[in-house]
Amino acid sequence: MKPLVSIGIPSFNSARWLGQAIESALAQTWPEKEVIVVDDGSTDESPEIARKFGGQIQLIVTENRGGNHARNQALCAARGEWIQFLDADDYLEPEKIAQQFAEADDGADADIIYSPTWIEDLGQKTREPGPIDTRLDLYSQWLAWQIPQTGGPLWRKSTLDSIGGWKEGQPCCQEHELYLRALQAGLRFRYAPTPHAVYRIWSEQTVCRRDPRQVIRVRTELMDTLQAWMQSRGLWTAEHARVAGQAFFEMSRTFARQDLAEAAAYFQERKKRGLIHLAGPAAPRSYRLAHRLLGFTGAERLAAARR
Repeated sequence: MKPLVSIGIPSFNSARWLGQAIESALAQTWPEKEVIVVDDGSTDESPEIARKFGGQIQLIVTENRGGNHARNQALCAARGEWIQFLDADDYLEPEKIAQQFAEADDGADADIIYSPTWIEDLGQKTREPGPIDTRLDLYSQWLAWQIPQTGGPLWRKSTLDSIGGWKEGQPCCQEHELYLRALQAGLRFRYAPTPHAVYRIWSEQTVCRRDPRQVIRVRTELMDTLQAWMQSRGLWTAEHARVAGQAFFEMSRTFARQDLAEAAAYFQERKKRGLIHLAGPAAPRSYRLAHRLLGFTGAERLAAARR
């Protein structure tokens, strides 16, 4: 018998997108499913849109306490053996759940089945899969920020419960904070290669775009936590330092667009710890040459002048 999958949709003032998200959940070809919509105190017509689906969904209305609280409400209400989370401004292709189970042997040896997500940027009118480099181990995938966005994985409900669900009050990087605890708990990750979840970029008001410095601060704290945990268990390698160093370098460059002096201090602090590695798209040959001659601050000033 096929396992029941609960699809949890947190919603806050999502009237523009919510109907499509619910329809995409109901359209899953996986036959055993339930759809739970948790309205996080919306002040627009989102609850009314959800109510139009009647008995096809379960609607929970709460006071406004944030997305992770809404996700945990869905987790608490879920009856399924597995749970799929879906943000209200994203959507799933019809084969998403069925394809993941097919590619992961029905999840028999997994606590998390994860796949790439399509990234649909409405401003740029582009759609491409988010990268997951399967040559890297799970720790390096996490350090490179490649383990996917909310809609990408299927979670075994019992193991998600066992690590405490979503951390309420987490200001950003919610998925990665959760993945960090999953890695520390030794949960079993199983990769399914086909993307069928769509992450939609449509607003400049997301935390990542509105306050990149906060994202860098939180991401750095999470990465330092994983490094310390891995080092205490003899798991940290030169390869992990290389991957982390590239990530910290990329964050330094992002930081420099906001505050060059603070970015330079951040760069030097990471460099002293052996955690800067100039590589990837943020380090073309011209930049590496400028950095060698002028240092980080000079290279950033030159890059800014050329923009």
